[in-house]
Parts: sequence; C-alpha cells; structure tokens
Amino acid sequence: MYDIKSQIAEEFISDEEIRDTMEYAKQNSTNKELVKSILQKARECKGLTHREAAILLECDDKEIINEIYEIAREIKHRFYGNRIVMFAPLYLSNYCVNGCVYCPYHLKNKTIRRKKLSQEEIRQEVIALQDMGHKRLALEAGEHPVENPIEYILESIKTIYSIKHKNGAIRRVNVNIAATTVENYQKLRDAGIGTYILFQETYNKKNYEALHPTGPKSDYAYHTEAMDRAMQGGIDDVGIGVLFGLETYRYDFVGLLMHAEHLEATYGVGPHTISVPRLCMADDIDTSDFKNAVPDDIFFRIVAIIRIAVPYTGMIISTRESEKSRARLLELGISQISGGSRTSVGGYVEPEPESENSAQFDIADHRTLDQVVGWLLDLDHIPSFCTACYREGRTGDRFMSLLKSGQIANCCLPNALITLKEYINDYASPKVKVKAEAMIKRLLTTVPNEKARATAAKYLDAIDKGERDFRF
Repeated sequence: MYDIKSQIAEEFISDEEIRDTMEYAKQNSTNKELVKSILQKARECKGLTHREAAILLECDDKEIINEIYEIAREIKHRFYGNRIVMFAPLYLSNYCVNGCVYCPYHLKNKTIRRKKLSQEEIRQEVIALQDMGHKRLALEAGEHPVENPIEYILESIKTIYSIKHKNGAIRRVNVNIAATTVENYQKLRDAGIGTYILFQETYNKKNYEALHPTGPKSDYAYHTEAMDRAMQGGIDDVGIGVLFGLETYRYDFVGLLMHAEHLEATYGVGPHTISVPRLCMADDIDTSDFKNAVPDDIFFRIVAIIRIAVPYTGMIISTRESEKSRARLLELGISQISGGSRTSVGGYVEPEPESENSAQFDIADHRTLDQVVGWLLDLDHIPSFCTACYREGRTGDRFMSLLKSGQIANCCLPNALITLKEYINDYASPKVKVKAEAMIKRLLTTVPNEKARATAAKYLDAIDKGERDFRF
C-alpha cells in the first residue's frame, strides 16, 4: 500500500511501512558497517531516508550517539550558522468544537475560560508584541465554524498587517489553524501569510482516532492530507510536526519523516519547518494520563537525527521546553524559537489572572523577549528577526535552491544583523545592546560576499540614523 506520491493518507503514511521500518531498524541497529555508511551519507548533507534515520534512532552505542550529535551540529552550522529566528504565538480564540483528549480546548472542558479577541483587542495585543520587538507571529485559533470561521482569520491577518506603532511592524504572519479546503488555503495565500503550520499530533491512525473522538479533527485522512491541499492552494511553505508523547516516539518519528519525503517527492519541496513539541501539562490535562512520555536523552537524539535527515528544513521549539533544554536543542538542530510567549488568548497587554486561565498549555520558559535575546547572545547565537525571504518571494523551491547552494548565507547573515540592529536600537535593554553591538561588529566582517558586506554596513549606519526595514 505504501506509495510516496499518493495523495491518499494511508498510502503515503503507510502503517505497514512504518512498522516494517521499525523492525528493520531494530534488526540493523548493531550493523556497524551499515550505520557508518549512513553517518557518512549524513556528513555529505544528502539527507537520510526514514529507514536510515530509524536505524540511527535505534542505536544505543554511545560513540555512535556522540557522532550523531557532532554531525547535527556541523549541518546546522553549515546551513543556518548561529542564527536563531525569533517569533511569538498570538492566540486569537480558544473556542473549539473538537474532542481532542490531550488539549484543554476540547469541547467538554468547562473549567477553561473561553475567549475570542475582537479586532480592537488584536490591535492592542499586536502593539504590545511590537513594543517587545517582535516582527513575526504565529497565529493560533481553535476549530469552531461559528466563532472562528475563515473570514475571522482573514480579517485578523489584515488587522495585524495594518498596525504600525512607533518603529514596530509585524512583517510576517504564519498561521496555525485547523485543516481546511483548497479554496481557503488560496485565501490564506492571498492574505500574505508566511508558512501554514499544522501538527499531525500522531501518525498512528488507530491512536489518532482514539485521541480525537469527536469533531471535524477526528477525520484522520482529511487532517493528514491537509498539506497536500495547502500546496494545491498555492502555499509552498508548510510546517509539519507531531506532539511527542501521544504515540511511541519511534512510530511518530518515522511517520514525520515519511510525510516530509511525501511532500518533497510530490511537490518538489519538503516542509519549510518541522516542529517538535512534547506533551505538557495544561488546564484539565494531566501528562501522567499518557504513557508515551519522551525523556530528554531520547528527545535530544530525535532532534539531532531529524536535523541530519532533513538538513535544509527549519526546526522549531516552543516555550514548552525549559531554558536548559532549549540551550541543548539549539546546538543540535533548532533554528527557530519563541520568546516572551503567552499561550493564553490575549495576555500580552496584561497577563491574565490564574482564575481566568485560557491557555492551551503551560509554558516552561517565562523569560521576556529581551532576556531571551541576551541569553542567545551569551550562547553566541544571533537572534534574528528577519522575514526577508517571505517578502522577497524566496519561498518553496526558490528558498531551498538557495539554501542547498550555500548562496543563502549572503542574504541570511546580513539580514540577521540588520534586524538585530533594529531590535537593539528600538527595544533592547542597555546590557543587551552592548552585547549585540559587539556581535554585529564582529560578524559583519564574516559576510562572504564583499558587496553584500558593504551594503550591510551601509544599512546598519542608516538604522542608526533612524531609517528602518532594509533587507537583502
């Protein structure tokens, strides 16, 4: 039944293929000659098949694991340098008609406070986010045909893009909403979104249906085939992910890579991003009710192997993870993180009281954006607020071709430095500004192309004189 180019969910995500892969990996995890050949292929940045990646995940040899980590660090630095893209989620509404048993938005939850932001409330939230320094948002909403129709999402996107406060502007809105129709994806594309993001939650159909007993999301095929419809609707940057902890990590790891392979084989470009959230506590959700929790050591290995399996794909980690965990994950493959996040509906203008909880999950990293930026600088990462590729049309296969050729470095590094300069001039604390100025001065000299280096220096000077929004 397995057909990588099929647009039928159970054929491009074949249960039989996943189980055969897991057994194949178990049988070959101690085959040193095969493992070494896979690691060599990884070093050459050729990516890995889901079967090759599964073998590495099954390996318990400490030397092999350390080599996996080393290769992951090398690949991340080769394609992403030390740049870390910053974003924040904006929750519009937690009204939802689904019955997802791991999410506090589920229809039967009577303890969570239901909220929906008006356009004026969205405006105030966006101004608060701009005043922190954010330029990129991930829009979130529950699935509710009456409270959260596509028209509400589109109006909200228009509102967000219209707001210019002081030197602030949200330059790109990524969207994480329920699976929808080709027609609605076309509308989202026309509204100017960046990436369409949708987590599969789990690729195990039987378990998926048990975890989603009611509501539109219970339709496994419709949900799993959403990225195909998004691509058909003209959205060529899509983001996939699973919620690790719902199913055995081996199963969902293989399914995730098969999904990426399917998109690459069918549309010529794989996912723009892969997210790797872990199940965590929330309003009426207790993680002890779920038996597939993923420990840190396995989770770090998962991230590292995804990085070497799909070397050109961005990887996202949220504030579900602690500061310590995030620091480790940044080394192993993560290229995007959120900062100063709120997972409640509203909460940026004024934090909501505990008695009015509307959050989707409890966050583990409560630091402000400025604190996260300072921390990244201390770790020698460049906090980047860049949105240039979206705005210059470098999306889909156009972005991937530049990344694979290495030419993207002449755009990404100067764009990161320019947007960091904007941030420190407009929003940073004095301590963070000193650190960032030193990094900008040091790294400007490393921009590969001489002309790009000179232009970046000119833009940096112009920012000091009050100008804004330069990009390569």
